[in-house]
Amino acid sequence: MAGNQPVAPAAGASGAQPAPQPQPTTGVQPVVGAAGGGGAQSATVAGLLGRLGQLYREAEQASERYDAAGVALERQRAEVARLDGALARARAALDGSRAAAGRLARQQYQDGGSGDLSPYLRLLLARDPQHALQQGHVVGEIARERAGTVERLTGDEKRAAVLARQAHAALDAQLDIARRQQRARDDVRARLAAVEKLLASLSSRQLAALAEFERTGIVEAQRGFLASGVLGAGQPPTAQGEEAVRYAVRQLGKPYRWGAAGPLAYDCSGLTSQAWARAGTPIPRTSQEQWARLKRVPLSELRPGDLVVYFPEATHVALYLGDGMVVQAPRPGAAVKVSPLAANPVLGAVRPDPGGTPLRRYVPPVLPRGALDGPDAGFYAAEPAAATSPR
Repeated sequence: MAGNQPVAPAAGASGAQPAPQPQPTTGVQPVVGAAGGGGAQSATVAGLLGRLGQLYREAEQASERYDAAGVALERQRAEVARLDGALARARAALDGSRAAAGRLARQQYQDGGSGDLSPYLRLLLARDPQHALQQGHVVGEIARERAGTVERLTGDEKRAAVLARQAHAALDAQLDIARRQQRARDDVRARLAAVEKLLASLSSRQLAALAEFERTGIVEAQRGFLASGVLGAGQPPTAQGEEAVRYAVRQLGKPYRWGAAGPLAYDCSGLTSQAWARAGTPIPRTSQEQWARLKRVPLSELRPGDLVVYFPEATHVALYLGDGMVVQAPRPGAAVKVSPLAANPVLGAVRPDPGGTPLRRYVPPVLPRGALDGPDAGFYAAEPAAATSPR
């Protein structure tokens, strides 16, 4: 899932005149100079950035559907396996009941063809009443055993038939989920291809202008966010929150890949879910489920390890680091990085361990060199498709 509004590397910012490039196909006029010129020029840069942001938002939503389908598919496979096991046991029991019924039928046939009197008639004609009563008890036990055999056979047949129908329906549901996941994957690829097409149509000067425009916008947004006082004084994390933070920091520099949850690459919710799983608290896989199912907390009470959710559709998520910064897997072509909390429109925050006790003493992890640097270096890679393939 892509997070940040697109940011471009500083390629082409040295002032050299770029070679003529194809015109954009998005209806937005190309930038003709560096960012910060006239108002019309700034509006053009904003239009390009907005168009790229919209394309990434659409890809985020498709990626959410892909991840959600993956979670549903895992659950459905487990259900199919459970029903298959239950059906196998039911069929084994049915085979046993059929064998018992066969023995019963053979015994009745042999008794009926022996020429002897029936057990009931022998009971009536018996001279010894006590012996007759004992024989009656035996006859009753035999009758009950035969009735039980027939009842078990009938019950096993019904149970096997029900489980067979359930297993068939579960398999159909699994195939349907797999088809949905395939459609979501194709949708993500198509939308990311549209991003690549737009980027390929831009000159290096346009890309540099976009990078500067986005960088300036994020700085201003973060400054306003911090000045509002909404973050409060800050709180220490719980022991699990500290472990989630340290895990996320250890992933810095690893590539974004939609649908990935480590250990070599991540998408945004893959990073947050894996960080908390390693801390001993499994949470939902997708950012939308994290927003829907975890306890929401006000931004004024944020503590390291909490999750910050972005955009109205809850399609992006990051892990709060403290001091107004987050760790996130931002978007295809980028790497896990530290970003200002206000780099994207904030929807709210959730807490995976609301019942945890904050640490009395907390020492934040040391960030590697370059973790707080500016825009994503190498965002527009020579082969961007390699960063957008699912695992």
